Amino acid sequence: MNPRVKRYRQPWRLKVPPDPGETRRIERWLATARVFLAGSTLVAIRMDPTELLGHSWAAYGLFVFYLANGILILMLLRRRQQSTAAFRLMVHAGDIAWPAVISIFAEGPRTPFFLFFFFVLAAAAYRWGLWETLSTAAAEAGLLWMESLIILHVWPQGSLPLRALTGLHINVQAFEPKRLFMEAIYLLVMGLLLGYLAERQKQLRAEKALVTGMLSRARVEAGLTGTIDKIFQEIMSLYGASRVMMASQEIHSKRVFLGELNPTKGNGSSDFTWLQSGARDAKTYLDEYPSEVSYASLSREQWKTLALDDSGHTVPVNNLAAFSQLRQLQSFDSVVSVAFTFGTDWRGRVFLFNPTWGGEKQEELRFLLDIVRQVGPAIYNVYLLHRLRRRAYAAERARVARELHDGAVQSLIAVEMQVDVLRRQAEANRPIDGELERIQGLLREEVLKLRELMQQMKAIDVDSQKLLLVLRDAVERFQRETGINARFVTDIVQLDMPQRMCQEFLKIVQEGLVNVRKHSGARHALIRLASQADQWSLTVEDDGKGLSVAGRYNEQQMQQAGIGPMIIRERVRLLGGELTVESNPGQGTRLEVIVPRNGNVPHEF
Repeated sequence: MNPRVKRYRQPWRLKVPPDPGETRRIERWLATARVFLAGSTLVAIRMDPTELLGHSWAAYGLFVFYLANGILILMLLRRRQQSTAAFRLMVHAGDIAWPAVISIFAEGPRTPFFLFFFFVLAAAAYRWGLWETLSTAAAEAGLLWMESLIILHVWPQGSLPLRALTGLHINVQAFEPKRLFMEAIYLLVMGLLLGYLAERQKQLRAEKALVTGMLSRARVEAGLTGTIDKIFQEIMSLYGASRVMMASQEIHSKRVFLGELNPTKGNGSSDFTWLQSGARDAKTYLDEYPSEVSYASLSREQWKTLALDDSGHTVPVNNLAAFSQLRQLQSFDSVVSVAFTFGTDWRGRVFLFNPTWGGEKQEELRFLLDIVRQVGPAIYNVYLLHRLRRRAYAAERARVARELHDGAVQSLIAVEMQVDVLRRQAEANRPIDGELERIQGLLREEVLKLRELMQQMKAIDVDSQKLLLVLRDAVERFQRETGINARFVTDIVQLDMPQRMCQEFLKIVQEGLVNVRKHSGARHALIRLASQADQWSLTVEDDGKGLSVAGRYNEQQMQQAGIGPMIIRERVRLLGGELTVESNPGQGTRLEVIVPRNGNVPHEF
């Protein structure tokens, strides 16, 4: 599209490609209306031929030609699946010329041929929009003035005798300047009104189609992150933004979440990722913005702004502190900010960096506000349904865990105790003693596995205030159930860690203790959590038999050698951390996890 066209064309022209099916329907309806209008006019001529066309043989010939042409166009459109742009322009040019030509021969003051002017204007509006309809009206007026010039000033005084005009029965009075001036004004005003209505209707339909397409991206199966990713990709493409950021805050807990959609280098794709955030980010990304939707651009150290309230009206921007603070953290030349709320639980803002405009900024901002208002509830529904599913899964896991504890675990413990009694009663030299001891060991192992499974099935609700206590309880429970002397030590007094990172650390410790019990044969285990300036450190040590190979291995080396805890490796990779395992055969194993404080924080959205 020519950049100059963008300055006056409505945004829907640039954002919504033409639908071939809609174009085909439009052309067929216009062809049907053309034939119907010609047939109706033929009936009117039949009722009073002298009033409308007089006795001009040329007028009757032109009218028969127009009717045949309309029938031919209708037949072609019925036989062909689609028409070309050149064909549509040629048909429209014929429709423009026809009313100007046939009006020459209209003798009555109440001629119905003015309906052909209305038809061609309606066709332009139906096919295209405002500017094409105005151009059609101007072309019609130009043709009428050209005919007036020829009839009143060229033919009577030129080579064509005046009697030739008389023979054609041309209505010379219809081309007087005063009368023609009013007809031209009628055409332009009618073209303006029809074009505006068509433009508005097409714009509303296009906006509805765009919003409907975005709403179709909201799927519970994709989760909240997947839904936001798809919808933000649509918005970023729609507004030509370089990247999109979302800042949201859970109103009750005051927790702030930051996410970004940034095109990936190389393949042109993009993924929505959650960023490290804290409560202090609320001031930068959520507070002190001037209105519901606002635009700001910085040029030569001067801010240019435009802000709209929730009704779409402009409001003054008196405070630029929010944009200045935002630019200290984010690099951009221009930015659009639009606010949203999800029920009574969430509030937030969406930021579009370096957008490009396809129309008037105020109209674009208004439409963006409408998009967020209509798409927001769909995203919130995905969040609620996803949360309900998670709660249902957690409740079901808790129910199964209770049934295992009250049923299978208790039965296995009872059988194990009975086997222990039988083993003690058996004679020491009898073979049954060893077999009973083996069965007792298997039962004890299965009980431990079931208890570990129940712990994994329980919903984990842990944050920075609970993590230290939960880790200590997990280690003490491990010691009671396995008999392995396990300790948890830490020098941290006040923990400041994101909730999801706390949950991942707990799962890493649980998995590490399972490995100690299953594979190490250790008698002692030590779990240590430490904090440094810019990172967290978690170690799990035991004095067991160690790995089959000696040395210190990072994640890549473990993957190449096929050793190390695979589940823990995946969790550490999600956190953006580093995993190191140090072991010597017969001297135990030391597992160390280093996670940066500003590392990735996974979300179960």
